[in-house]
Amino acid sequence: MTENHEYTITKKIKLANSIYLMDIKAPRVAAHCYPGQFIILIADEKGERIPLTICDYDREEGTVTIVFQALGSSTKLLADYEVGEAFRDFTGPLGQISELVKMPGEELRSKKVLFVAGGVGTAPVYPQVKWMKENGFEADCIIGARSKEFVILEEQMKRYAKNVYVTTDDGSYGMKGNVNDAIKHLIIDKKHNYDIIVAIGPMIMMKFVCILTKELGIKTIVSMNPIMVDGTGMCGACRLTIGDEIKFACVDGPEFDGHLVNFDEAMKRLSMYKTVEGKKLLREREGDTHHHKGCECHDE
Repeated sequence: MTENHEYTITKKIKLANSIYLMDIKAPRVAAHCYPGQFIILIADEKGERIPLTICDYDREEGTVTIVFQALGSSTKLLADYEVGEAFRDFTGPLGQISELVKMPGEELRSKKVLFVAGGVGTAPVYPQVKWMKENGFEADCIIGARSKEFVILEEQMKRYAKNVYVTTDDGSYGMKGNVNDAIKHLIIDKKHNYDIIVAIGPMIMMKFVCILTKELGIKTIVSMNPIMVDGTGMCGACRLTIGDEIKFACVDGPEFDGHLVNFDEAMKRLSMYKTVEGKKLLREREGDTHHHKGCECHDE
């Protein structure tokens, strides 16, 4: 599929229906990346730019782990690649390092942290939980999925999280219900106290987690990687309102204070961005703030 052997696939696993894990040989990325950051992958000379959050990395082996769901044409193309084949480009690390990784050790040690992972969002949660354990910090984790077959990385998560709780919408595995039901069970029923919740998953999941945690008075961090398209601030797709400020998920994030994110605006905007007419309307409406500051590009 490509003659570039620098970004060779060294491992491929099908985690669930249409969900794949791959290890990519990318020594320069592996040497510098941290939890919270992402890469941009281009499969071949005709491929689109695909931003994917880093799931894991091995600095000694020089590999970076990605997890993706084959939904659109570009990700379905990725799923066709096999071990030994290579991608044209694999750029990173991009984005800001996780807030927890940057937090002073003594401050983090005094916090009780709960990670809430929804669906494929389990992948970007995993490196943060792993980093916490490897650096002497403890954390609990909730993994939420539609049903048992869509629960991913559970065993890997159990190696590093103090406690792992699984919830499925249909009750086919773990607790029946969504991640908010599990949060309420732990905090209200079990009287667990958490200082920080990190929620990563579908936009609608993160929105309702933030509504709940705001009521509970718990600081909540979310990752806005689901709305990234270009990954560099050039396309304007991931423009966000955070409190009273305009931010871009790919450059300023992807992590933000979940209680300040205008989720309704972000979801409506992303829907508009999928059409040519919507892109044009957004560009006209937002003017100079449509792209990240300093970007001179324009969609055709």
